[in-house]
Amino acid sequence: MTINTPITVAYGDGIGPEIMAATLHIIIAAGARIDIEEVEVGEKVYLRGISAGIEPGAWESLRRTKVFLKAPITTPQGGGYKSLNVATRVSFGLYANVRPCVSYYPFVETKHPTMDVVIIRENEEDLYTGIEYRQTHDMVESLKLISRPGSEKIVRYAFEYARSHNRKKVTCFIKDNIMKLTDGLFHRVFNEIAVDYPDIENETWIVDIGSAKLADTPEAFDVIVLPNLYGDILSDVAAQVAGSVGLAGSANIGDRFAMFEAIHGSAPRRAGQNLANPSGLLLAAVMMLVHINQPDIATLVHNAWLRTIEDGIHTYDIYVEGVSKQKVGTKEFAEAAIARLGEQPQTLKAVNYTSAPQHERYMSVASAQPTEWKDLVGVDIFLDWHSGTPDELGGVFKRVSGDGLELTMITNRGAKVWPDGMPETFCTDHWRCRFMAPTRGATISHSQIIALLQRIDEAGFDFIKTENLYNFDGKVSYSSVQGE
Repeated sequence: MTINTPITVAYGDGIGPEIMAATLHIIIAAGARIDIEEVEVGEKVYLRGISAGIEPGAWESLRRTKVFLKAPITTPQGGGYKSLNVATRVSFGLYANVRPCVSYYPFVETKHPTMDVVIIRENEEDLYTGIEYRQTHDMVESLKLISRPGSEKIVRYAFEYARSHNRKKVTCFIKDNIMKLTDGLFHRVFNEIAVDYPDIENETWIVDIGSAKLADTPEAFDVIVLPNLYGDILSDVAAQVAGSVGLAGSANIGDRFAMFEAIHGSAPRRAGQNLANPSGLLLAAVMMLVHINQPDIATLVHNAWLRTIEDGIHTYDIYVEGVSKQKVGTKEFAEAAIARLGEQPQTLKAVNYTSAPQHERYMSVASAQPTEWKDLVGVDIFLDWHSGTPDELGGVFKRVSGDGLELTMITNRGAKVWPDGMPETFCTDHWRCRFMAPTRGATISHSQIIALLQRIDEAGFDFIKTENLYNFDGKVSYSSVQGE
């Protein structure tokens, strides 16, 4: 007796209900062995006052099925609304975002007919933690958080994905020439883990020139692994370079849970007109079928889709006179794909899924790191101040030094302005004042920092943030500036 796999389905907003109906119609016609639990998410839920955009009861369905097929949603404009995608990824530990970006030339127009790149994006950390503050009249702050365990999980996943999918190379994109600690950690972890995969080529690019290379010569890449923000941007770029963002699906993979979705938005202007292309969501559903160990159905659906594209049955977004044969709507595209179930593409490369990826192999426990000696050696005090020049601030703050802490530097927007600052440097009302022990490498205590803050307060200054400065095993573990 065949046992169906339960999945949670959300029809979403805008074009979501139409492309979800088409997607389910195709995979069910192909014989997908699934039991569907529908939940409501998106705009209607937000407007009922639920800031997460998902009914509380829907979380129970997700915990039960552990598989989520989600159509695009609309998040209302304005404050107070949380990203459902981010909430789901973080709540269920969906650390890996997988986005294949493939060319379907000559049937879908592209300048890169052989492109076949997989973007693997870290999904939980980086600037997407959403930790932000307004600190002064002029300045706001966003915290970029990169952890060793988070980096290890996504990098190992990328190498395991490459190995299990017969890929030859994994490339890391980072910006550690500037963000030496955060991106530097990601790069260091990549180098450490790459040693475990001698059968797979590895390389690293600084993200700006790497992005240019990806846009110009995507054939140079195979699997790309990168932190959250870069991955979000470049997976859309890569999908568009391949032919269309509308054709790209994505998987969000965790150790015990997975979510599948198109990478495009809800396109409310196209809603209800039977125009939308269901391909992105359908290819996400193919990834879902592989994930739930129904590779036979995934193969049927994917090859039928390829044959439909190859036969020139195209929705408006990819229709091109002289290449396409017939312009169809959402429903008609679905029927065309169903009619081709069991057929193989003749020009495009047919797929053959044989088994579900062994995702438990990707579960990564942070490698045992030696215990490091952590020394508190200084503190950065951030001020909201707009009453004078850097030299005036330095003169006043020299007077609050003492008790084993001396003012050594003041910066504004990261640029050193005291001592020996440049008069041309533009300053805002946001200042960083660095206090260190008088003897280089000497340690300080929390009580000394508390006493310093008390003196600063008594002097009438508004301190808005502190950052302790540490050495780990004697190595400086905080950013420096020119001349320090």
